[in-house]
Amino acid sequence: MKATFGAGCFWCVEDVFRKTKGVTSTAVGYSGGWKKNPTYEDVCTDTTGHAEVVQVEYDPNQITYEQILDVFWNSHDPTTPNRQGPDVGTQYRSVIFCHDSEQQKTADASKEKLERLGRFPKKIVTEIKPASEFYKAEEYHQQYYAKCGM
Repeated sequence: MKATFGAGCFWCVEDVFRKTKGVTSTAVGYSGGWKKNPTYEDVCTDTTGHAEVVQVEYDPNQITYEQILDVFWNSHDPTTPNRQGPDVGTQYRSVIFCHDSEQQKTADASKEKLERLGRFPKKIVTEIKPASEFYKAEEYHQQYYAKCGM
């Protein structure tokens, strides 16, 4: 199964998912914009509409989509529009790209539950949208933290 998330800098988010039991592979890239085959430099201009994302492949016999969503919610601040820590711009927005109607339903319910429970002190601004074209980022971005010994 596949899941795609934007939650700030893709290096950080990819590392969290890569270390999650049941995740079989990860890839960082760009999604949600209009520019075809964007480069990192293109996306950094904040003019392509793309978010930095991590695409996660997971084994549903080991981890559920709900559990994958829990990792997503706990790996960033979903209340800050177009920002995570020092990174600012629409490419750092909080977004869930759903690959089917079941993911859409589950993501909507997960967000509503967190809001109802008051899990975060401010309103959740995470977008939940149908998945669009995923453009894999340049190789040097893939598993960046692992390559750097972090």
